[in-house]
Amino acid sequence: MEIKPYIENAKKGDQVAFTFLLDHYWNEVYGFMLKRTENETDSEDITIETFSKAFDKIATYNPEFQFNTWLIAIAKNVHIDMLRKKKTTIFVEITDEQDHHYNIADSSPTVEDALITEQNLSRLLQFIKELKPHYQEVIQLRYFQEMSYQEIAEQLNEPLSNVKIKLLRAKKLLAEIIENKK
Repeated sequence: MEIKPYIENAKKGDQVAFTFLLDHYWNEVYGFMLKRTENETDSEDITIETFSKAFDKIATYNPEFQFNTWLIAIAKNVHIDMLRKKKTTIFVEITDEQDHHYNIADSSPTVEDALITEQNLSRLLQFIKELKPHYQEVIQLRYFQEMSYQEIAEQLNEPLSNVKIKLLRAKKLLAEIIENKK
């Protein structure tokens, strides 16, 4: 399969090309990082950050090298940065009270839950709850609180490109869950 046209279109800002490249290379980058980190959450975070950086800097991509090699190099650098940050971050232990608070937040119905039930969409909510918490959060902010990408980025204190990629990935995973439940 010829990847070059997708890369060229992505350089022009084509969102469909970005989505194709994300879908095409996600498993390769994620799998590589999973072997390095042996941690699904870290691997996912690194992969999201990798694609975010790659898409922000796609104009600098040198076509003399394979695109996946370029992505893996970015992923390695993101991983190194993450390790450096972990070394300098003060470890804060979550208390039982905070754990209890999170459990309550996850299991109790929200106003949105009631609205969805009224609209006969409770099944969709169940599918959303099967997503990892950080994907649930971006779906919640975007589609239930109707926040813009920029508002979500500010709320989560993350770059706009990360938010877009998380939402894209969340929608893809949600579609897979729905498809598998048919």
